Amino acid sequence: YGSNKVVCSVSVDPSSTHLHYLKFAIAFPYFLRSLNYTTLDRYYSLYRHVEIMAREVQRGANSVQDVEATLWQVPETLSNTILQKMNAPAKAADVPEIRPEQLLEADGFLFGFPSRFGVMAAQFKAFFDATNDLWERQALAGKPAGIFWSTGFHGGGQELTALTAITQLAHHGMIFVPLGYTFGSGMFEMNEVKGGSSYGAGTYAADGSREPTELELQQAFYQGKYVAEITKKLKNKPLAS
Repeated sequence: YGSNKVVCSVSVDPSSTHLHYLKFAIAFPYFLRSLNYTTLDRYYSLYRHVEIMAREVQRGANSVQDVEATLWQVPETLSNTILQKMNAPAKAADVPEIRPEQLLEADGFLFGFPSRFGVMAAQFKAFFDATNDLWERQALAGKPAGIFWSTGFHGGGQELTALTAITQLAHHGMIFVPLGYTFGSGMFEMNEVKGGSSYGAGTYAADGSREPTELELQQAFYQGKYVAEITKKLKNKPLAS
């Protein structure tokens, strides 16, 4: 149903009003950090579909003034033997693995992953399961987070994957940031196959040979920019305690 898992987080330096450094994690996690704002983009990617989307999300976040995006990937749980039998490509060498405690560095997040039967892939769920210490302290409460994904086909969870992932955000007290229909006419495209929904950007992997289309990448770029801008607004005007 897709080859990547991604998480994106954003962190901001409270001493500044600009988003300088953004950390993101997508399909394999990636960080977006700023001197004043940090966004974390984490992801998991098996066949690189989510990774491709994550890099475009990173570009979008980096387009926001004073924001620098960095990618992170969540750890793989499958053995090398299994990965070889699945003909999975090598992981991106330029994207480090993320540890749960590193989420604290971000002011916002973008999480990316492939769908498995309508829910996030087990590798990404395992990462969330390891955040119990952060949950007990509600250390991530109030931080904005977006979601993007990859599915195999139309019935693979283009909406359900995001909808079921929201439970992870809710238990941590994070603020889910959907795209709505702010992407404009691209949300109503009917002349070509397109992933994504009002929940976030998405793509189809089909049998693994399909790659994200130009329109899907445009929506991924837009989502990175959109979530970074929302994170910046929330950081400049924090919620009343």
